[in-house]
Amino acid sequence: MSSQVEIHVVDSVSDIPAVQWDALTQGNPFVAHAFVSALHDSQCASAQTGWQPRYLLLREDGALTGAMPLYLKTHSRGEYVFDHAWADAFQRHGLRYYPKLVSAVPFSPVTGPRLLAATHTARVLLARGAIALAQQLEVSSIHVLFSHEADLQALTEAGYMLREGVQFHWENAAYTSFDTFLALMNHDKRKKIRQDRRRVADAGVSFRWLRGAEIDAGTLGFFYECYANTYREHWNPPYLSEAFFFQLHATMPDAIMLVLAERDGERLACALNVIAGDTMYGRYWGTRAFISGLHFETCYMQGIEYCIENQLASFEGGAQGVHKMSRGLLPTATWSAHWIAEPQFAEAIARFLGRETAVMEQHMGELEAHTPFKRAQGLPE
Repeated sequence: MSSQVEIHVVDSVSDIPAVQWDALTQGNPFVAHAFVSALHDSQCASAQTGWQPRYLLLREDGALTGAMPLYLKTHSRGEYVFDHAWADAFQRHGLRYYPKLVSAVPFSPVTGPRLLAATHTARVLLARGAIALAQQLEVSSIHVLFSHEADLQALTEAGYMLREGVQFHWENAAYTSFDTFLALMNHDKRKKIRQDRRRVADAGVSFRWLRGAEIDAGTLGFFYECYANTYREHWNPPYLSEAFFFQLHATMPDAIMLVLAERDGERLACALNVIAGDTMYGRYWGTRAFISGLHFETCYMQGIEYCIENQLASFEGGAQGVHKMSRGLLPTATWSAHWIAEPQFAEAIARFLGRETAVMEQHMGELEAHTPFKRAQGLPE
């Protein structure tokens, strides 16, 4: 007897038991029930901020077997896959680009599952369900950002176009210490890292790592002060509120690790990382004062050292940044998927993506040719 399959839309995860939702997330912290709830409870992702939840739920015989975080968006901010040129082209031709549907983690350019389901069939159903919703709402497009590899086949089968991007991630090659990591880098990069670290140390800066219960309210408040200050310096309001971070720490304490920089007993700078399984994700940072090398030390070198000491397998350093290669983070392909309702624009964007992908593949090859590591790792120079 065939099962009864239903897809419906909800505007909140609050009525979905966390144990049912988290059973679908493959352990990814950014789509965890607690993380999503913190975004919505704090009103950081809401209709007022242009992130109106339209989550798809897949039920088979009443049981939740799939979900797709989906938002109705009135702008392209906080996404990190840039489609402003597409929006401009729509406008020039008298067509409306916004609102659109976006499946992503708001303000977090991290790869992870977007079609939350255990089977390929269920993922295809969700991808097609999103198209049905887009047609019902008469929106211009659907954009599935930083999608997990397991989703890509289902999205392609459902009629989405793929777009390649690049980030820079660090992988732990069973390093026994930070010095063994440095020893495998080429001479120039190793020398530069040591010089930068020495410059920060000579400025009197020391570091502490705090995780979970080690983070008190005062320290978390200091982090937020730094985080918000970084946005203010760029003349932008912060995407995330202090309430979001405090709720996240209350509900997912072990997922948060702070790198706290201090000088003369005073807090100076802070970076917040998210840990899940054997992966650490570099997310947010800020400082009270400029010190040469402080940003790289706080955000990258301290993170790498923490991963080595705690035997974590990888460290994702965030969006963009070719400059991260000199610190040992290597190019890694990222993928998004796009469905365009208007046929002529869909054809034009497909042609553009074909050209862009060829350029991106060439760019990836060039980046890989400039590895910061010795060509024969483990051999002295």
